[in-house]
Amino acid sequence: MAKISWHSLTIGKTIEQLKSIASKGLSEIQVNELTKKHGYNEIQHKKGRSKLDIFIGQFKNLLVMLLIAAIGISLLVGEIVDAVVIAIIVIANALLGFFQEYRAEKAMEALKKMSAPLAIVIRDGKEQKIPAKLLVPGDIIILAEGDRIPATGRLIESFSLQTDESALTGESTPVQKIVDVVSEKSVLADRKNMVFMDTIVTYGRGKAIIVATGMNTEIGKVAKLIQDTKEKETPLQKKLSVVGKYIGLSVIIIAGIIFDIGLLRGGRIFDILITSIALAVAAVPEGLPAVVTITLALGLNRMAKSKALIRKLPAVETLGATTVICSDKTGTLTKNEMTVQKIYASGKFFKITGEGYEPKGDFFLGRRKIQAIKDKTLNLLLTIGSLCNTARLRKNKRWEIFGDPTEAALLVTAKKAGMDKDTLTKKYKHIGEIPFDSKRKLMTICYDTPTHKSIAYVKGAPEILLKKCTHIFKEGKVTKITAYDRRDILNANTDMAKSALRVLGMAYRVLPPRIKHFESKNIEEELVFVGLQGMMDPPRKEVRDSIILCKKAGIRPIMITGDYEITAIAIAKELLILDGQEVITGAELDKLNERDFSKRLDKISVYARVSPEHKVRILKAWQKKGAVVAMTGDGVNDAPALKNADIGVSMGIVGTDVAKEASAMVLQDDNFSTIVSAIKEGRGVYDNIKNFIRYLLSSNVGEVLTILTASLMGFPLPLIAVQILWMNLLTDGVPALALGVDPPASDIMSRKPRSLNEKTIDKQMWGFISIVGIVMMIGTVGIFSKFLGYGIDYARSMAFSTIVLFQMWNVFNSRTNKSIFSKSLWNNKWLILAVISSVILQILVVYVPFFNPIFQTAPIKAIHWLWIILVSFSIVIVIEILKKIEKARLKN
Repeated sequence: MAKISWHSLTIGKTIEQLKSIASKGLSEIQVNELTKKHGYNEIQHKKGRSKLDIFIGQFKNLLVMLLIAAIGISLLVGEIVDAVVIAIIVIANALLGFFQEYRAEKAMEALKKMSAPLAIVIRDGKEQKIPAKLLVPGDIIILAEGDRIPATGRLIESFSLQTDESALTGESTPVQKIVDVVSEKSVLADRKNMVFMDTIVTYGRGKAIIVATGMNTEIGKVAKLIQDTKEKETPLQKKLSVVGKYIGLSVIIIAGIIFDIGLLRGGRIFDILITSIALAVAAVPEGLPAVVTITLALGLNRMAKSKALIRKLPAVETLGATTVICSDKTGTLTKNEMTVQKIYASGKFFKITGEGYEPKGDFFLGRRKIQAIKDKTLNLLLTIGSLCNTARLRKNKRWEIFGDPTEAALLVTAKKAGMDKDTLTKKYKHIGEIPFDSKRKLMTICYDTPTHKSIAYVKGAPEILLKKCTHIFKEGKVTKITAYDRRDILNANTDMAKSALRVLGMAYRVLPPRIKHFESKNIEEELVFVGLQGMMDPPRKEVRDSIILCKKAGIRPIMITGDYEITAIAIAKELLILDGQEVITGAELDKLNERDFSKRLDKISVYARVSPEHKVRILKAWQKKGAVVAMTGDGVNDAPALKNADIGVSMGIVGTDVAKEASAMVLQDDNFSTIVSAIKEGRGVYDNIKNFIRYLLSSNVGEVLTILTASLMGFPLPLIAVQILWMNLLTDGVPALALGVDPPASDIMSRKPRSLNEKTIDKQMWGFISIVGIVMMIGTVGIFSKFLGYGIDYARSMAFSTIVLFQMWNVFNSRTNKSIFSKSLWNNKWLILAVISSVILQILVVYVPFFNPIFQTAPIKAIHWLWIILVSFSIVIVIEILKKIEKARLKN
């Protein structure tokens, strides 16, 4: 099949060859058979690391290798118990590291699956949205502006269709597509009746039959060029990698000093060597980047469950620093359930009842119920709304829309009057169209009518449309449009806009025979005005609370809309976005130079009647002022703003593939409140990472200082190698990971956004790390020296248990910059379980006779646990005092 020159076959032969049907597509039975034959429609990238590779990778560390060498030496000198215990702990640590990395990798894979592209396909005569990977040769797909083409296809319909094939051919100019046969010898760039995987629809719409999928596509043939790409580290991971290296180097130097001191004091070289290596292994934070990755990945999963799909890992870090959200109105601040509520035609207002996309409702003139289809003007107006329309309305279990919600609302209104688009298109033959674009603000579709006339149906912005009208259809008759007519129409438009209605004007033109080509300069002139349709898209109830939360969190919400100023003001006031600030239109913005715009920027909260090009200007103006900007968008023209924003946010329901590709975050419910929830989650994730770093480094510093101080003071080593490694397993493992799933602090959205330039480990954190380390050292060395009289094993058991409990209390200290009691103790069950299990394991090591010779521990008297608990709890008292001092300092 791959050898067939599809571009040189007629549409009929192509469909016949692939055993499909143009109107119905494939059957499910055919799809199942073809999937078995061709596999999934996806590029086979290089597989990720296997489980074995990840596990072996845990041992590819210089310090761990030294420890493995020490195990070998232990076996040679007859220290078999030590060798076995160290080996078990090393393997247990490796398993923990494996679990962290494997879980992070699986989480990232799950997120990639969630962000997989969709395609609209006709199967068994029904339109369906399916994951693009499920497409097979013979499938009929529907293409619209902004779609990423999911597989290679032969076009069977093309209405002004243009595609960007630069990803494949390197040619940046959009290609005008056709359905006619082209020469068999034509090169790839000249196959204008074909569409290719991973190219973009930049204009128009069409249908294609899939002829090649996955690795059989042109992109598949060159896939190896991109298969070795690696996931880049986020800025935070890069910073922590550098910090980790410096800390690691410092720890290795200190371990070397401890080894030298031990030698000078005449200790056993073997014991000192293994203890120094164990200390270095335990204290070097080599697992820091892995835990950061898993914390980020878990955060991404939580966001995905809350309908915010993060496509780029660094976005999680940036979310917490967001200071401005520039949001579209329709569908993001509002429900995106467009319902036509008012119609203006023949100088009269008509009211329509019903809500959403359920085609149930009535037409009223005043209080009188009417049959809209019998009114000539209304009939024509509804016909234009149905036929100048690319949306589809289908009923499965409920009414579903395919296409633009605004256009779907027009179909619903016509259906309420008993007019069905499918019935109309059997009588009216589609002969061409000029798609809507943000510059013209018009859309035109042309038909051959049952009376053999060619008619252009036009809809768009009333003020633009009206300028192109020379006549008006009034009371069933066409007359010349007068200045009074224009005034009444514009007044009606204003009245509807004041009621927060989005208004579209409707017109038509009977085309003279001389017009052969579908160009706006020929068709969209000398129009006959018919009427206005005003639709309501009510604000989302939850958005008002989210706006209040934004302002509390120091985030500026800004509305950007193509709608009328009056409509924008009504919605913005209801949602509290407009609270004494200014409103500006796109036309007014064009008149401002950069300096004047910069001066007014802080005062403007609503931008009305703007185009996507204005978004880039607004974005850059805020970024020049140092703002971190989240920008929403859904169309092809929104891509530049989304790409340049600090957080580009695309719509998952109505957004084009181009917009999604350019964004860092996709809203699966298109809801503004989801952005705010994601910011809250982003702040929480960043907090958890800082808390984990604070805990890990302060605990490690405590271990290093304890052994270094004891060595300098001439004491025996207070901890031996197996104890250090065991402690590392207990404290740096599960409790540290549990910090990564800590819920956000209750006041997290009461804080100002953090600066992107903020140091992850700042002076305050270094102070915390140093003080915790010193307190741990004083307490542990103090306990060790006090109980040396009971024997070295008993003193070590006391020191060992004290430093473990120090670190358990330190977990709770590290959860927050505020008082330990400011955060509920019980809202992280994993942390509680982790701490309890660690304490139980430590008690087992101390009291179970089997473990005593292995860990060189002795059972501790019950009364001496009071010493351990009181001394270790001192870390909470000291840190609480310091936090209160810091709070008072900041207050002053």
